[in-house]
Amino acid sequence: MPKVTIDGHTIEVPEGTTILQAARMIGPEVAPPAMCYYSKLATSGGYCRTCIVKVTQGSEKDPRPMPKPVASCRTTVMDGMVVENKTSAEVLEARKGVVEFLLANHPLDCPVCDQAGECHLQDLSYEHGASDTRYEFERRTFDKIDIGDKIKLHMTRCILCYRCVKVADQLTPGRVHGVINRGDVAEISTYIENAIDNEFSGNMIDVCPVGALTDKTFRFKSRVWFTKPVDAHRECSSCSGKVVLWYQGAEVLRVTARKDAFGEVEEFICNTCRFDKKQTADWVIEGPRKINAHSVISANHYEADTVNPGPVTPRLN
Repeated sequence: MPKVTIDGHTIEVPEGTTILQAARMIGPEVAPPAMCYYSKLATSGGYCRTCIVKVTQGSEKDPRPMPKPVASCRTTVMDGMVVENKTSAEVLEARKGVVEFLLANHPLDCPVCDQAGECHLQDLSYEHGASDTRYEFERRTFDKIDIGDKIKLHMTRCILCYRCVKVADQLTPGRVHGVINRGDVAEISTYIENAIDNEFSGNMIDVCPVGALTDKTFRFKSRVWFTKPVDAHRECSSCSGKVVLWYQGAEVLRVTARKDAFGEVEEFICNTCRFDKKQTADWVIEGPRKINAHSVISANHYEADTVNPGPVTPRLN
């Protein structure tokens, strides 16, 4: 199996592994950010370029460096490859430029956006963005539309990562939405409002890295840092039934799929679990959700130790 060194960490990986996948095997502290790549969705990646890295040694057989930064989600590891991510000033400067392009039309309306507090673009702009924009042209704007009875599309925030399109294409029958037009006028659309109606369409909300697709049943009800995430499950004939309940007091404000350390859904859930089961009695409560300490969601949630919460009922008041 080929060996690759990323930011000084050497790991042996299976043949065909990409640099991004290898970096994730080492850990989140080494892994490049990714706005379009999604390990659970086939053919994802290669759109946003936030995962670019510098290959300083192509392989043991051919140690020449690659001439420019490459997309780690689409570049396969070769034996003896040496990669720089966070340790390369060139990569950090290039990533800063990528973020500037992503924010060229993005409204940065974090104070009113439901995605605030768990937005990957918000994290990316904080870590790699500039304090001021050089963009002097009028940003493109769109009217908000309903692309499902419980899904609101705010295309102005969309960065065209294609994740929602791939969810609809790979998880649902009869995809009815996609990217129309090309270039700087490209947009996500269904042509007809309220056209998306299938049992797994709600997963488009979970995979969206920004606030372009939001849950209409949760919109403007609360900020995520005021809610308390709790792991729960139920017997479901359509999906695994393993979810996160987001409480405010004794009320379940929303239900989402569980996500891993890289913000990716572990198991996709059906719309019945997501939208129709919002009573505590509908679920078997497992315990408080373990949240990364750097996240605002983790602030002041539980008095007890949440490292190994176990099957306990959390305090919800």
